[in-house]
Amino acid sequence: MNFRAASKMAIPVLGFLFVLFITACKKNTSNQEPVYETNQAYNLQDISYGTDNQQKMDIYLPANRSAGTTKVFVLIHGGGWGAGDKADFNYMMNSLKSYYPNHAIININYRLATEASPAYPKQINDIQAALDEISLPKYNVSPQFFLFGNSAGGHLSLLYAYGFDGNHHVKGICNTVGPTDLTDPNYLYNPLYASIYPVLVGQSAPMSLIQAVSPVYHITAAAPPTISFYGDQDPLIPTTQMGRLHDSLNASGVYNQATMYQGAGHGNWNTAQSQDCVTKMVLFINAYFPQ
Repeated sequence: MNFRAASKMAIPVLGFLFVLFITACKKNTSNQEPVYETNQAYNLQDISYGTDNQQKMDIYLPANRSAGTTKVFVLIHGGGWGAGDKADFNYMMNSLKSYYPNHAIININYRLATEASPAYPKQINDIQAALDEISLPKYNVSPQFFLFGNSAGGHLSLLYAYGFDGNHHVKGICNTVGPTDLTDPNYLYNPLYASIYPVLVGQSAPMSLIQAVSPVYHITAAAPPTISFYGDQDPLIPTTQMGRLHDSLNASGVYNQATMYQGAGHGNWNTAQSQDCVTKMVLFINAYFPQ
């Protein structure tokens, strides 16, 4: 074969290789990690922190943030471990942006529980995975966290912070109407609550497992400062739960505040109670998680 013939054959081959090269470059570009400029603010929706479709979170990144100084609020919704959505905490996310514009915020969805797939330990694992995600260098925030949890989310916030935060990255907790001690006779022997145990820990869970998912049994002197709010007419949470939590915190020398609103139910405070709650919460954050 002469040189001219070989050259004619090489042209389409080179063209084909060029197309492959361009295609590969495009694929590499599309798979690159996003770049979040530190001088810009971002409102990110449905960011995955795991492979399950429910492992999503919304993220607020403030402008001029730094991995050394930008702290992170973490919102964990309620819903009896088997229901609820991060959208339930959108109002809190917006309020925190207003009060604390220099903090980052994540609002987490987690894998919802069923009797066949109970909450523990997968929801604790989801909290850890979400915190691992926001701690990645691309977000440029500090691994210092303040947890807000409502109802089942309050329970998960307390349980994670007291029992599973080995590096003590959680610096404070705001717990609203969260279960704290599932071994409380007011839970164990009340038929109204019989349905929660299979969703939380599965059918026929031993007392040792029920104790393991009760935040009060994980409290040590290293537990983070905690503020709680309850209502004395709550049809879902026994009033004894607040005392069991804060008595244990006091016994361990952990700073804490607790408010029981008279005539209030499951977080549905009246106007005066709501204002009192916000005032106490802001003072607590300013003291233990300042900007």
